[in-house]
Amino acid sequence: MPDTLSRSELIPLLAQSMPSVPASQVEEAVKALLDSMAESLATGQRIEIRGFGSFSLHSLPPRLARNPKTGEAVAVGRRDRVHFKPGQDLRNRVAVTKT
Repeated sequence: MPDTLSRSELIPLLAQSMPSVPASQVEEAVKALLDSMAESLATGQRIEIRGFGSFSLHSLPPRLARNPKTGEAVAVGRRDRVHFKPGQDLRNRVAVTKT
C-alpha cells in the first residue's frame, strides 16, 4: 500500500474489497461522505466518528506576519483550521503497526 492515498486511489481499493457493490456506487458513497464532512466543517459543526477520531475547527487569532520577500509587516485576519484528533482505537492500531 502506498504512503499516501488519494480519493481516486481509495475508490478502487474499496470497490475491490466489496465485490458485490458496483464501483460507481462506491464512488458516489465516498464523494457523498467527504462532501458531507466538508459541508459540516464549513458550517462550524464538529464531526465525531467513534473508534476513528473527530474533526473540529480551531480558530487562529489575528496576527501580524511578515512578507518574506520584503520584510514588510502584513496583517493576517482570524482564520479557522481543521483539527483532527484520533480516537483511542486508531491511536492503538497505529502504535502497534509502527513498532
